[in-house]
Amino acid sequence: MLLRPTRRTFLKTAAAMPAFALPGAQAFASLGAPEGTNAGHFRFTLGEAKITVVSDGYLGLSVEGLGVNAPDDEVQAFLAKHYLSTETNYSHTNHIHIEIGDARVLVDVGSGNRFLDTAGRVWQNMEAAGLDPSTITHVVITHAHPDHIWGIRDDFDEAILPDAEYFIGETEKTYWTQDGLASQVPAEMQQFVVGAQNSLNVDGAEWQLVQDGTEIAPGVRVIDTPGHTPGHMSVVVESGGQQLIALGDAMTHAYTNFAHPGWYNEFDMDGDQTVATRKRLLDMAAADGMAVLGYHFPFPGVGHVMREGEDYSFVPALWKF
Repeated sequence: MLLRPTRRTFLKTAAAMPAFALPGAQAFASLGAPEGTNAGHFRFTLGEAKITVVSDGYLGLSVEGLGVNAPDDEVQAFLAKHYLSTETNYSHTNHIHIEIGDARVLVDVGSGNRFLDTAGRVWQNMEAAGLDPSTITHVVITHAHPDHIWGIRDDFDEAILPDAEYFIGETEKTYWTQDGLASQVPAEMQQFVVGAQNSLNVDGAEWQLVQDGTEIAPGVRVIDTPGHTPGHMSVVVESGGQQLIALGDAMTHAYTNFAHPGWYNEFDMDGDQTVATRKRLLDMAAADGMAVLGYHFPFPGVGHVMREGEDYSFVPALWKF
């Protein structure tokens, strides 16, 4: 089933989203945002690789976009059971910065200042973490949705990281840059198409087109994970016998995607393909003990997959200080 995501889900709640407010009618405690801000980065190691999760901020989305192929009352009951808002999906944006050998790899570049004003913080959070963006050697784009690629260019429409090598799936780039695409999609999707094309055509970025299994740097490779977009790819990091999958948007919710892997969301362009890809990733991660990083999971979004019969659960990784 081919779905056409719209901007309605993003915009419906974004303007009214105060921070982390949950509907007052719910019986559980609402955790408010701090007066200042929380740290926007989290560090850990994977074998010899040094990994930093860097936040780009958050997106306030309508829960109407979750589980669109499931009964509304079932989705609402599931959210309430898990102490989640039944109105707003507070979606984090977790980027992974990988230091492995001489390579400095960043996966996705965030929203920049062209999307929602609650996002676009990856560069400032990277600098707060003591990471110099100018040292990034490789940039991998999982897919060309606004919150993953629109931050690629500065106010002069030039690549923010002109010295890095840029990588994207060949299928993904071919889809978004096809002639006449903007006129083939619904009106509310046209801005997504134009934004993707402007980002992919940015001055200063020479794209290397990759396929399933392409090695970006020693210990870092991409795998095909289509469905959310036609050419979506995820990134696998391997070092010292340990592995982690940066999922991108192949999985976008740390609760529904695991407990109900058959549910897909409004922004999953091909729902059936999304589900097939998700089940394959869940099986692989659970069987091989691979860590996972969800781009939209609760920050920092790192954990493991535990199998529970035919379903799964996300087990957040233990923080180590």
